[in-house]
Order: sequence, then structure tokens, then C-alpha cells
Amino acid sequence: MGWSYKKLWVLLIERGLKKTDLLHVAGINSNALAHMGKNEPVAMDALGKICKAMNCQIEDIVEYVSDEQG
Repeated sequence: MGWSYKKLWVLLIERGLKKTDLLHVAGINSNALAHMGKNEPVAMDALGKICKAMNCQIEDIVEYVSDEQG
């Protein structure tokens, strides 16, 4: 079981933002950003802050990837 934040990185590019910009606009900590960079799980409150800051839904930034999808 795994997570992919590829949609978030694409969204940032589309909006002309860098990952470090996300720290400031969403108010998340660097640990959460580091975990997302490695496709590791992060707390729901961090994802909620991102959704609020980016004016999007959770499915716009993260998706579940089963082991079979690799």
C-alpha cells in the first residue's frame, strides 16, 4: 500500500509554485513536505491545510496506489 502526491506536484507547477512555497501558503511543516516527497503518509490535518490553501479537494492532491500498481 502506498500514496502518491504526483497530483499535488502537478498542481503546484500549474500554479507557478515551488514546494517551499507550499510550506508558507499552507502552513505545513517541513517534515510533512519531506514525507510527501517520498510518497509516505502524512497527517490528515496537513492535507486539509493544503486543500484549504490550494482551494482544492483531497483527491486533487493525493491518491492511493496499491502494491500491484507499483
